[in-house]
Amino acid sequence: MILKFRSRLSLLIILLLSAPFTGCAESNTQSGNAGSGAASGGGDATPKVGYVTNGIASFWVIAEKGAMDGGTEFNADVNVQMPANGVEDQKRMCQDLLAQGIDGIAISPIDPDNQGDLLAEISQHTKLITQDSDAPDSDRLCYIGVDNYTAGRMCGALVKEAMPEGGSVMIFVGRLGQANARLRRQGVIDELLDREPDSTRYDEPGAGEIKGDKYSVLDTRTDGFDFGKAKANAQDAIAKYDDLGCMVGLFAYNPPLMLDAVREANKIGQIKIVAFDEEAASLQGIVDGEVYGTVVQNPYKYGYESVRVLAGLARGDNSVIPEGGFIDIPARQIRKDNVDEFWTELKRLTAAGMPAADETASDTAEEETSEDKSDPAAEPEDTK
Repeated sequence: MILKFRSRLSLLIILLLSAPFTGCAESNTQSGNAGSGAASGGGDATPKVGYVTNGIASFWVIAEKGAMDGGTEFNADVNVQMPANGVEDQKRMCQDLLAQGIDGIAISPIDPDNQGDLLAEISQHTKLITQDSDAPDSDRLCYIGVDNYTAGRMCGALVKEAMPEGGSVMIFVGRLGQANARLRRQGVIDELLDREPDSTRYDEPGAGEIKGDKYSVLDTRTDGFDFGKAKANAQDAIAKYDDLGCMVGLFAYNPPLMLDAVREANKIGQIKIVAFDEEAASLQGIVDGEVYGTVVQNPYKYGYESVRVLAGLARGDNSVIPEGGFIDIPARQIRKDNVDEFWTELKRLTAAGMPAADETASDTAEEETSEDKSDPAAEPEDTK
């Protein structure tokens, strides 16, 4: 009887202790605590900061690791939120953070043109910065990320290297509502057509083939972060266009799914693949000679720098915001000659946070899915 009582008492204690964490799991929250103390009012208090992604992908796993390391470095309580269901999910998560009295939010807006009310609500109640994808018309204090138009042109340059004689190209991306996606796509197109740089230019998708002297962009396919649809888009393009020369994937999960489709069609080498971001399967594809190259960002530093800036602002240090409000984290081109060095350093930075090549989007295409040292944030020299 005594043992039975103790067993029930132990179970009750476990349930009580685990209760606060249950809500986090149910709300799709990924949170971490670095340091202790209450919300910041200045001084050495521990700020509470939110890091909000635009979806769920391996890219954001790397960013989360950077954010958590930033929390440790700058004594901040970091709450990472990854919306699974688009704009409304992202809105709910941000409003939940505001209700908790968050000291700052770093967000990658899903649809900045139509999220003005949400961004205004955030900026009115806490410190707002953007990362990965910008919302320049909002009251955000700064943007942390790459120049996505320039990165798109870098991606287009890889296409030229992969197909020096010219040819037809298809572009694949999650959604075009995001500023980063629009800018990357336009950068690719402008580079292939040898246009003068102009980040305000925009070729409307669905308006037909975009032709240049040597290269033509057949179409742009979006998938809404649905991995099954992303692979189907690639399969359909292979079946529809006999002369398809190169496939370009602009979100981290697109290239591995494109690669699967090309393998299944027995067209490795015939259809070139150019990637974006540092998905493990894309990097392995470069190693194996199946993917020509990729343009990588630094999601680890996105997370780390976001926490550094928000923690500084919460403590009253406005010097963390640079003149112009843009913290530029340059993109890099990764090819077969530098992929091993880059990947080694990426694994070092992310440790256990980086999924293995066999745990990436290519293996989850059929699953139900949703909607990229002394100073750990420093870019690895010549590798990032």
